[in-house]
Amino acid sequence: MEFVPGLVLCRRFHDEVLAPLLASRLPGLRYSAGLLDGGSELLGLDTERSTDHDWGPRAQIFLAEPADLASVRAALVDLPTRFLGRPTRFLSWPTARLGVPDAAGDRSGVEVAGWRDWLRGRLGFDPTVAVTTDDWLATPTQRLAELTAGAVFHDGLGGAVGAVRARLAWYPDDVWRHVLAAGWTRVGQAEHLVGRCAEVGDALGSRLLAARVAHDLMRLGLLLHRRWPPYDKWLGTAFAALPDAGPVVAALADTLGPGDWPHRQAGLVRALETVGEWTNATGLAAPVVTTARPFHGRPFLVLDAPRLAAVLRAAVVDPVLRDRPLLGAVDQYVDSVDVLTHPDRARRVCAVVAG
Repeated sequence: MEFVPGLVLCRRFHDEVLAPLLASRLPGLRYSAGLLDGGSELLGLDTERSTDHDWGPRAQIFLAEPADLASVRAALVDLPTRFLGRPTRFLSWPTARLGVPDAAGDRSGVEVAGWRDWLRGRLGFDPTVAVTTDDWLATPTQRLAELTAGAVFHDGLGGAVGAVRARLAWYPDDVWRHVLAAGWTRVGQAEHLVGRCAEVGDALGSRLLAARVAHDLMRLGLLLHRRWPPYDKWLGTAFAALPDAGPVVAALADTLGPGDWPHRQAGLVRALETVGEWTNATGLAAPVVTTARPFHGRPFLVLDAPRLAAVLRAAVVDPVLRDRPLLGAVDQYVDSVDVLTHPDRARRVCAVVAG
């Protein structure tokens, strides 16, 4: 079967199946529809490999009136079982994990929900009302990437979906400064340790720490280009797609490759200096000289990343945010999937650390 990208498949499913069915059974229904709930296809990164689970013709149908939920679900109860050769029902875990061939799916690929209720469930807050600083910092960038990069097939709720996507397109400048400052703080906590491990012959430990710094630099690079960093599976792919990422990709490849410490250090320095220059180019704070220097006279080089964090923090206008601990957004200091995929947990963590 020829592979069709998920967003293309799902748009056709809406246009050729869902929309005509709703128009015939519930004429005049006001609804919006799209694909905003997660999956590689939302970022345009799905391949044939993605089709082995939770992939296929699907959509979210959003309603303004809760009273319409039951009637819409009833109208969609006898959807075709396949569309363009792909099943329209999906296997729940653990059946899907077992890879049972041709097993009948037990859940529909079409979700029907109230728009504002769906947003609260997905984000932990209602962005149609407001997006506070705490909301921004408690929301993983993967969730923001999904909502803003996914597809809208129909926006019949007065453009409500498009309005929320526009509101969540990017951080306010102060929040952006804070998140960048937190990222550079993380780099500053580890950049000098890469050389120290190498100095005592711990090449594995040196590479491990270099990988941590590389990870933070790639997230910073995306943030500096106003791109929501995706979760780790697609972080490298998204970073490499930046228009000027090539030299940094090459530098980080040297950093993490099989070369000796001087070769590894040279790559890390090039990456640090370039991402530092990208920071200056935003104009968000006073520029910083991005030439690497020895760490306290030791024989290895660092950018001294806390300098960038300091100028970014100083440029924050909101005094409450300026005095907040430099931890940034929740996915800068938490990597547990079981926290980041549950908005209530992420928000509780943020509330504690902000104190």
